[in-house]
Amino acid sequence: MNPEHFRLLEEARRSLPDGYKVELSGDIIVMQASPSSIHQLNLALVQRQFEAHCPPGYFPTGNSDLSSPEVGSVRNPDLTYVPENVIDLADHGIPAELALIAVEIVSPSNPENDWTGKVRDYPRMGFPLYLIVDPRQKTVTLFSEPNRDRYHTKTEREFGETIRIPDPFGFELDLSRLVPYKD
Repeated sequence: MNPEHFRLLEEARRSLPDGYKVELSGDIIVMQASPSSIHQLNLALVQRQFEAHCPPGYFPTGNSDLSSPEVGSVRNPDLTYVPENVIDLADHGIPAELALIAVEIVSPSNPENDWTGKVRDYPRMGFPLYLIVDPRQKTVTLFSEPNRDRYHTKTEREFGETIRIPDPFGFELDLSRLVPYKD
């Protein structure tokens, strides 16, 4: 990855007030405001279920940069699971291909980032699974089986149902307690 990209990313982070999330997608810097309480609740409901099925040697993290220099992207999923031994890499961006999944709760102000930018970037970066919780549409979508440019499998469910999360987690994610955004 171009060192200038990392410099611009850090400069953008320093110039924004606390509570903003900054990511890099190719030559585009993506900035978002702090998530809402509904966003945080849905994230917690999902994370609690993943915790019970997390493979040994992995831990959950949010707000960690996952980088893919060959793709030119630095992304910061709402939730991901990475090997415990990457702790020393956190300051320079954890290699994205080490992550087991990327989980995003769609923001009402910038849904295109999750539905377009990340659907494009995540398979290229090597994320084997990408789970999108969309409180606007009351849906959950799991992308899996990545090939260089896209995911081959897309599974959709509605709030209130369950969705199968494949190995290495291997469980049915209960979507019954997820909360939609208020109109």
